[in-house]
Amino acid sequence: MTNRKHKALGRGLSAIIPNFETEDARENLNEIDLSSISMNPLQPRKMFDENDMNELISSIREKGIIQPITVHRKNGGYELIAGERRVRASRIAGLETIPAYIIEVATDEEMMELALIENIQREDLNPVDEALGYSLLIHKYGISQEAVATKVGKNRTTITNSIRLLKLPEEILNGLRDRKISTGHARAILGLEKSSQQINLYHKILRDGLSVRSVEDWVRKINDGPAQQTDKKGKRPPNPYHKKIESHLQQTLGTRVRVRAAARGGKLEIDFYSVEDLERLMELFDTIHY
Repeated sequence: MTNRKHKALGRGLSAIIPNFETEDARENLNEIDLSSISMNPLQPRKMFDENDMNELISSIREKGIIQPITVHRKNGGYELIAGERRVRASRIAGLETIPAYIIEVATDEEMMELALIENIQREDLNPVDEALGYSLLIHKYGISQEAVATKVGKNRTTITNSIRLLKLPEEILNGLRDRKISTGHARAILGLEKSSQQINLYHKILRDGLSVRSVEDWVRKINDGPAQQTDKKGKRPPNPYHKKIESHLQQTLGTRVRVRAAARGGKLEIDFYSVEDLERLMELFDTIHY
């Protein structure tokens, strides 16, 4: 095997592997046989877009592999940590070898961390697979949300809201995977308590091309119900500034928020739908620095 020099992976791997970006670490970069690589059973990415794969195959045929994969030694060969799409495309492109960082990995937990971080940094994960990756680290390996946030370079609120997406019905999750709706749409849909209401609104988004703001308005209408809608007749139109605040807080907290203005002052209403949901909100509030 011939050593080759390449730029190391991003700072996320450095957080787990000390001194990963040093010259000594880069000496672990080698050209290895594709036939000696087995896939990572803990790969967080579950879907590979056909068009993206075809583009990658064409790029590899023309320019080769620019970004090395990451592997560790196992059973006389190598097990992939990160780079499954590049391995698949390289095999289809007819390559026999591929540049790879060869590193030591002690546990499945570390394997999962490395694969998740690499995919997130490359923005290769759809929102659902990213949420599943966070959930696996937290619930299977017992890593706290705060620790996961530190490892992937995000704040804990982002991790919490990401995992909450997994509460949506499978049909909506599939739509989010396929980029039929955005993460903003999905978070707004979470403002509805019943899965039947969520699915009906999802179909309306697809049918009418609703924006995130429009979905938030629909969620408010559905939750307020016909009686309250009738009561609003003849009253002053909603304050645009209050609507902006509601929209911002709903995106941040992942639940329905209402500003109730009075002659002097008013109140802020934040909905929760279970004890677990209340605990989730309290965790979010704990991240606020006073």
